[in-house]
Amino acid sequence: MQLDLPPLIWLRAFEAAARHLSFTDAAKELNLTQAAISKHVKSLEFSLRHQLFIRHPRSLQLTKTGEAYLPKVRDAFERLAVGTREVFGGRRAKELTVRCAVSFAVNWLAPRLPEFLDCNPDKNIRIISSVWNDAFDTDVFDLDIQYGTGGWSNVRSHRLTWETITPLCAPGLIAKRPLNRPDDLREHRLLHVLGYQEGWGIWLNAAKAKMVDPGQGLQLDTSLTAFEIAAEGGGVALGRLSVANRERKSGRLFAPFDLEVPIDEAFHLLEPLGRDPHPDAALFVDWLLEAAARNRVG
Repeated sequence: MQLDLPPLIWLRAFEAAARHLSFTDAAKELNLTQAAISKHVKSLEFSLRHQLFIRHPRSLQLTKTGEAYLPKVRDAFERLAVGTREVFGGRRAKELTVRCAVSFAVNWLAPRLPEFLDCNPDKNIRIISSVWNDAFDTDVFDLDIQYGTGGWSNVRSHRLTWETITPLCAPGLIAKRPLNRPDDLREHRLLHVLGYQEGWGIWLNAAKAKMVDPGQGLQLDTSLTAFEIAAEGGGVALGRLSVANRERKSGRLFAPFDLEVPIDEAFHLLEPLGRDPHPDAALFVDWLLEAAARNRVG
C-alpha cells in the first residue's frame, strides 16, 4: 500500500504552529529554529498546493483550509501515539531508556558507562542515539541528554558539561599548510556541525582573526563526522571539550592554537516532570551527575 503523505516533520511543524499561532513558540516546543519551522510549513503548503496560514507581522492566522486540516492532523498524531503506547508502552518498565546525542554517547558516555554497569549488573539500560534535538517524547524515553543552553519546558534539567571550543586538525595537516596564527585558517577548510549555535564565528572573534570567513567550509550533522574528516586531513574541526578529548588524547587530532574559548552551550540531562519516573531512573541520574562532577574536576 502506497501512502501519499507529507513528511512527518512538516506536519509536526504545522500542528505546533497552528496550536500556538506562532512559528517562534512552535520552534521552542520542538527545539528547532524559527526559520526551520517556517521552512517546514512552507514546504507543506507547497506540497499540498494550499496556503495554511495568513502571516501577519507579529502573528499567524489559520486559513479556512488550515482550519479544516488541523483536526485531521491532530487526530492522526493522537491515534499514532495511542497505537505506539498499546504496542510498546508495556515494554518500557523493564529497561531504562535513555536518549542521548550521538557524539556525547560515543565520546563521553561510552567510556564511562561500564562503570555503572559493573556496579549495577542487574540493571537493564537502553541507549538510543540521536542527531537532532527533537522534543523529549516522555512516552518513549525515560531520560534525555540534549545539547543547548537550557530553557526546556516541563523537565528538570541538570548541566553535565562546561564547554570550551578550539580548532582541531590532523598532525600532518600543518606540514602542507602552516597554521602559525589564527588568520592562517583562511587557507583551510572549516568544518561546521549543524545544530550548534556557538561556532567558528565566536572563536575567530576571540582570536582576533579578521581575514577568515567564518561561514566557509563544509556543513556536517555530527561532531563524529567532523572529527573523522579532520583526522583524514580534510579540514579543521572546531572541537568541544566534552566530545573532543578522546580524539586529542589519542593523537589523531591536535590543537594548533592555545586559545580555548568558553561557551554557554552544554550537554544537559533532562528528567520529565508530571509523571512517575522509571524505578531505575534516580540511580542512573545520581551516577551520571557524579561522573559529570568528577569529569569537571579532572
